[in-house]
Amino acid sequence: QVQLVESGGGLVQAGGSLRLSCAASGRTFSTYARGWFRQAPGKEREFVAAINWSGGNTYYSNSVKGRFTISRDNAKSTVYLQMNSLKPEDTAIYYCAVREYYTSSVYSPAEYDYWGQGTQVTVSS
Repeated sequence: QVQLVESGGGLVQAGGSLRLSCAASGRTFSTYARGWFRQAPGKEREFVAAINWSGGNTYYSNSVKGRFTISRDNAKSTVYLQMNSLKPEDTAIYYCAVREYYTSSVYSPAEYDYWGQGTQVTVSS
């Protein structure tokens, strides 16, 4: 089992920045990738970013590319999401997730094995 705890959400004005953190505990030795997803009211959960845990390769959705940066601290089993130039349409609950073994697609929420409880990000215009 893996437990994930997100933090860092909040209310920010458009154009501002936030940094989300997701700390993992438990069986963290078998991690292929860590991802960030978000879900706005009335919408499906969507991919935001992911990072390969060993190699560090990163993946982004087109909507956040160039504005968000995913990074990791292996020693702390923590993944971060630096969000800059935030827009009102970024408002959502942000979830981090763990994929334990290889997958050909880090973009699909169905590929992930464990999820955090989510943290609210609200961007005001």
